[in-house]
Amino acid sequence: MDLADATVQRYLATKDVALLATVNPDGSPLAMPMWFLHNPATLTMISVAGLAKVRNLTRDPRVCVVAESGGRGDIRGVAVQGRAEFLDDSPERRALVERFLDKYDPHLAKLWNGRVMPPTRVMFRIVPSHVRSWGLG
Repeated sequence: MDLADATVQRYLATKDVALLATVNPDGSPLAMPMWFLHNPATLTMISVAGLAKVRNLTRDPRVCVVAESGGRGDIRGVAVQGRAEFLDDSPERRALVERFLDKYDPHLAKLWNGRVMPPTRVMFRIVPSHVRSWGLG
């Protein structure tokens, strides 16, 4: 299975939040809920520079991202293991900022006080090495 699988893409399109797990300096996991974008090749996330998860990614880019839903007997989800790559300012990153603003309208623009990504934010993409899904039919 890979991220481009149509059932995975359809499922991710229904999700606003996924859990991002990074590796702390002592080897323990740090899992945080994140807004995200998806495409058939990568997941993309934005965070505040200097937070523990960003420091973790700078030191060790290995991650696991989980999006799930359901309850007893009806659990569905996707897990993506891979590596984070930080995106510098570019036309691609600016287009992704617009996609984030559209997906999380109006909440993200309120948080940023406008439609420009603040300089205190970083954007990174998750390049998958392994994708698993369950309950997607």
